[in-house]
Amino acid sequence: MNFLKQRFSIIGIARSGIAAAEKIKKAGGKVFLSDSKQEHEFLNLQYLKESFICEFGINTDKALEADIMILSPGVPQSIPIVQKAIANGLTVISEIEFAYRIMNKNNKIIAVTGSNGKSTTVSLIYHLLKTAGYKTILAGNIGDAFSSFDIENEYDWIVLELSSFQLELIDKFTPNIAVLTNISPDHLNRYKSYDDYVLAKFNLFKNQKSTQSAIIFADDEMTNKYINLINSQIKRFSLKQKTDAYLHDDEIIINHKKRFSTKDSLLRGPHNYCNIMAALLAVEDANINDDLLKKGLSSFNSLEHRLEEVGTVNSISFINDSKATNTDSVKNALLSFKKPIRIILGGSDKGEDFSILTDLLKKHAKKVYLIGETKEKMINCFKGQIEFETFNLLETAVRQAFKESEPNDFIVLSPACASFDMFKNFEDRGMAFKSIFAKLRNENEKY
Repeated sequence: MNFLKQRFSIIGIARSGIAAAEKIKKAGGKVFLSDSKQEHEFLNLQYLKESFICEFGINTDKALEADIMILSPGVPQSIPIVQKAIANGLTVISEIEFAYRIMNKNNKIIAVTGSNGKSTTVSLIYHLLKTAGYKTILAGNIGDAFSSFDIENEYDWIVLELSSFQLELIDKFTPNIAVLTNISPDHLNRYKSYDDYVLAKFNLFKNQKSTQSAIIFADDEMTNKYINLINSQIKRFSLKQKTDAYLHDDEIIINHKKRFSTKDSLLRGPHNYCNIMAALLAVEDANINDDLLKKGLSSFNSLEHRLEEVGTVNSISFINDSKATNTDSVKNALLSFKKPIRIILGGSDKGEDFSILTDLLKKHAKKVYLIGETKEKMINCFKGQIEFETFNLLETAVRQAFKESEPNDFIVLSPACASFDMFKNFEDRGMAFKSIFAKLRNENEKY
């Protein structure tokens, strides 16, 4: 039976769910959309009602009148309607699995996951391929949904960023090249244990053949713990040892022969050197010559909200690292500056232990400015060990940091937390930080 001619239900009417629904409808298939959010929460409500059969505010058993259920990544498998679907024998898959099944089988996939660095790594891979003239798309957890593209047609390379949520319901999905940047505690409010989170990440490799490639961070403890689950050819990158890609002084060495200067890239910090190494290993099969690789590296800018250099006011630099939603990201931020910084921490809690930041904050932070839902938890971790102050608003925290700063200081928003206590998402938080910077620049502009 034609896959798209089956009956589908989609739980979660967001970006990826709508993209899948549009593909199904275009192919003449039947699709039903269900979301527990209320109608008034949808900006595109009229389009949804005109285009599809939908229900809002509840997940009824109508969603079970299907052959296949597609789960949006933000929807956990533990909710009742999904548990009913599994009990009733429905095939439950992710949008990534759905898109893989309908794409042109000649398309080669480079897929990247990891707790940190995956957006920078996939964007750099995509940029290197585009610079070399390949026909390619960038999709998944970054930008547009995988199924929103004309993937029935041929591409040289499809580059995907994949979260653990998107990898939970993988069945046939198989990337030609799979990259795991690193693993650190994250999303522990969704998973029963840290190991369950790690195993979701490792779904990236589960269907790979011995002729395909797995690129991993050799210095990562949890990656090494589960490395026996990988059956494909393993390529390693490292900051500490001579592997397939490694750092030596100010050079990145690939396969013990190709050399790329870190000074030729606009990316800063050891974690970004890891991202560069992973990207260079990922594009090896594309056979890009060294000159084009160097051109791609030198022309690639850091992504918004990821150690983004916003600007300076009175020789005080503002860095937007709003995407740092876990402690490991903050460690990377602290190690990316040659002098101590003024750092803004706090947000909504994902169940992490912030005490692991204490020693690094002692060494690399002049002062810590605490905001958000996690303030009290952080106070208990840092009390008596580092200088900190608490604030109810991001703006008052930034203004106080600016007031206390000296020329050549860095004010860094690197929260170690999700943003949903005060903002819509990390992008909204980052834009708020940049807006505060703009106000300070206007107030302090010298005529």
